[in-house]
Amino acid sequence: MTIRVLLVDDQPLLRTGFRLILEAEPDITVVGQAGDGTGAQEQTRALLPDVVLMDIRMPGVDGIEATRRIVREAAPSAHVPKVLVLTTFDLDEYIVEALRSGASGFLLKDVPPDELVQAIRVVAAGEAIVAPSVTRRLLDRFAARLPSAYEQTKPARLDRLTERELEVLRLIAKGMSNAEIAAKLVVSETTVKTHVGNVLTKLGLRDRVQAVVLAYETGLITPGALS
Repeated sequence: MTIRVLLVDDQPLLRTGFRLILEAEPDITVVGQAGDGTGAQEQTRALLPDVVLMDIRMPGVDGIEATRRIVREAAPSAHVPKVLVLTTFDLDEYIVEALRSGASGFLLKDVPPDELVQAIRVVAAGEAIVAPSVTRRLLDRFAARLPSAYEQTKPARLDRLTERELEVLRLIAKGMSNAEIAAKLVVSETTVKTHVGNVLTKLGLRDRVQAVVLAYETGLITPGALS
């Protein structure tokens, strides 16, 4: 199965570099390019890519707003493209908002070619490329900017979960893998996968990254709560 990728960046040279890297892979093809968020939305609608490689800082409509529009527009359809956001170290403060907007993860612009290729494959397969522990560190740094970070411990939305599912959500938010959660709860990994799937389905979340963001937004876990 060929992974269809749309490149979105306001720098043509970067787009060319990414295209050369990706098209050297037998299972990836670049179906289009865009230089801003508006073009990204139009190209996504026309080309139906599997993955949108999205820059954040662009003229006009930026990558965060473009991500929000693409995810919102595609939500009712059968084909929902995955958005992989590109950023730099000095733009870390935008990553949380990008994840909240529906991105499946992020990469740094100086990512090695093999990691870029692997990230696209992972996201295309429906997984999140941002490790939960990395997301947690980012949220620890920027949680104060999240408007609902200090709401009640268990808002109504979380009432859909059983006590065990709530516990699994807390452990996901602390950056634990399925194997680590299984060891802590003394259950099988298969059981943990079932619980994780139930959490995502009941809360309407796309992946574990969004689960981590939600846990912080609702106050289920607070910055620095590692134990």
